[in-house]
Amino acid sequence: NPDQPSHSGSKQEVQPALPKTRKVKINQFRIWLEQQRYSPNTVKTYTEAINTFLEFFHTKELETISNADLVEFNHSYILKKHYSASFQNQVINAVKLFFQKVENRKLDIDQIERPRREHTLPDVLSKEEVGKMLKVTENLKHKCLIALIYSCGLRRSEAINLRLEDIDSGRMLIKIRNAKGHKDRYVQLSSYLLLLLKDYYKEFRPKDFLFEGQNGVPFYSGESIVKVIKTAAMKAGIRKRVYPHILRHSFATHHLEQGTDLRYIQELLGHVSVKTTERYTHVANKAI
Repeated sequence: NPDQPSHSGSKQEVQPALPKTRKVKINQFRIWLEQQRYSPNTVKTYTEAINTFLEFFHTKELETISNADLVEFNHSYILKKHYSASFQNQVINAVKLFFQKVENRKLDIDQIERPRREHTLPDVLSKEEVGKMLKVTENLKHKCLIALIYSCGLRRSEAINLRLEDIDSGRMLIKIRNAKGHKDRYVQLSSYLLLLLKDYYKEFRPKDFLFEGQNGVPFYSGESIVKVIKTAAMKAGIRKRVYPHILRHSFATHHLEQGTDLRYIQELLGHVSVKTTERYTHVANKAI
């Protein structure tokens, strides 16, 4: 999932089970993250990162773990297994927070060398490819999901958390609540999407969340959205690696290519810094 960079490489080797006392501390860390309103993805990533870190040093007392151990973990675990720079940074951030909030002591993280930032370009679909995905998708709920994420440039989590009350057909706007960075924003509601949503509502009659799960689950799962989009791409004969966030990348790139101001695209995407939005200038045909 590009919303949450993950490590890659061989499978983790089996480490000895953590003692109960450390599991309790990891649970305390998870509860603190949740209370601070970190996103579910970040909570999952940070708790898994600190669990892996503590498993690696299962023979050391927590009180004796230092900067040198984090450096050793980076060298002997992350680099050895060819995990990504993103995962390395996640571990550093997780360890910093864990020792600060659970162990009440600070590791001098500023002394730890961070990996060089990876300058990767976002994957993008053409308008024709997005059109093909919509055309081959017969299930109305699935078609609405694809159209919504693309035409509004949404993150997967933002689509999942949409409620009926967030659709303002009078103003042709959709309100995105408590998105990344705990910020609200408005995005445009296209006439095409509005027609789809009206048909969808008549058929499925959702009660609270716009996209409900099965068997009484109040909202759709992230895994289901991944499956929907991958299936649509496969049916459309698209050979690229297709995932939910590629629709957001495509939304931004297509806007840039048709002349939309970069600052406006920044607002639509909910980026804090325009520098984050500027990456699309490197893949837009017009800019190239």
